[in-house]
Amino acid sequence: MTKNKIELLAPAGSFDCIQAAINSGADAIYFGVEQLNMRAKSVSPFLISDIKKIAAVCKANKIKSYITLNTVMYDHDIRLLQNILSEVKRNGIDAVIASDFAVIQHCRQFNIPLHISTQANVSNIEAVQFFSSFADVVVLARELTLKQVSQITKEIERKKIKGVSGKLMKVEIFVHGALCMAISGKCYLSLHTQNASANRGACTQNCRRPYKVTDTETNEELLIDNEYIMSPKDLCTIGVLDEVIKSGACVLKIEGRSKGADYVSVVTKCYREAIDSVKNETYSENKIQHWKKELATVYNRGFWEGYYLGHQLGEWTRNPGSAATEKKIYIGKGSKYYPKIKVAEFTIESGNISKGDTLMLLGTAHGMKKEQIKNLIVNGVQADEAVKGDKITFACATKVSPKDKLYKILKNTNA
Repeated sequence: MTKNKIELLAPAGSFDCIQAAINSGADAIYFGVEQLNMRAKSVSPFLISDIKKIAAVCKANKIKSYITLNTVMYDHDIRLLQNILSEVKRNGIDAVIASDFAVIQHCRQFNIPLHISTQANVSNIEAVQFFSSFADVVVLARELTLKQVSQITKEIERKKIKGVSGKLMKVEIFVHGALCMAISGKCYLSLHTQNASANRGACTQNCRRPYKVTDTETNEELLIDNEYIMSPKDLCTIGVLDEVIKSGACVLKIEGRSKGADYVSVVTKCYREAIDSVKNETYSENKIQHWKKELATVYNRGFWEGYYLGHQLGEWTRNPGSAATEKKIYIGKGSKYYPKIKVAEFTIESGNISKGDTLMLLGTAHGMKKEQIKNLIVNGVQADEAVKGDKITFACATKVSPKDKLYKILKNTNA
């Protein structure tokens, strides 16, 4: 269906997420460090000192690593930018994702591969031609239709537009995750209300709240259609992925650096399977429905196909927070590991576990792992229930550390 190799690009806001992406079949991950990335407020970012380990983990698992430096840069950011780029160069991070011209210029000086961020709002072939002097990949604006994406990729081939590597420019598009009401994410709501610039990674998510309209003459208030009128549903292209791939985009990007390893694991796995199914010509409606059901289990605000099919924006969320069909409840953390018999011990710190419950383990070495407990061992003996203070054990092939967290999975009756 496509002569281009498809690269599946997964988000990573933690080492747990990196491992989850690896386990689920990602070809590459993208991450941010310090405050110079668009998720600086919503997730505890990696530090400069983490770059070496991130590069090593990705290289050991034969996947690519991209660092996002996609905020608007001020003069006082340049020293930190230079320090980050020095580490990027030293450790062989595969590329930088950016739109600020200061970052673009410094990447050229450091001779670091560059991908043009969606914040550049690239929407036509001439913009692609312009950025080809600096980069090898361009992330197109999220407001384009698949027809427009296809026109751009065809023109790249027709005009032989090559990036700095001498190869044809590659096109990257988002295929799943949160959407912003603003063009290419350029929103100023939180700057206006709380002096916290979304374009500097400090978004306070004003758009995700309900709003009332007040008649200034009568003070009559209206809650508009009971909708969150500035909060669009999440992008989900799993049902049109064959059309997405036909468009010629060869890097398919999952949004979600502020999400947990469970989100990264499930979403990456579904899109890996879908991409492979399109390639193998086994992509079907039954599989699509299965993937949609799986995707609905993790954080989401409801789904639609975005602008890709030419729809006008009108798919708004109706509830605050997540519409996930499952929720995870914190239970405890790792306390001991027995390597000879490959058994892990966890201390229950909250709630309870019963035989038959499904547990989720999140950790740096595991990413995300789910397991239904058929035989519950509590304090060394079989039992039907474990409560706060108990220690439970179960088989686990990967070493468990005290930082590993254990959750119980429940159906979300409010979804």
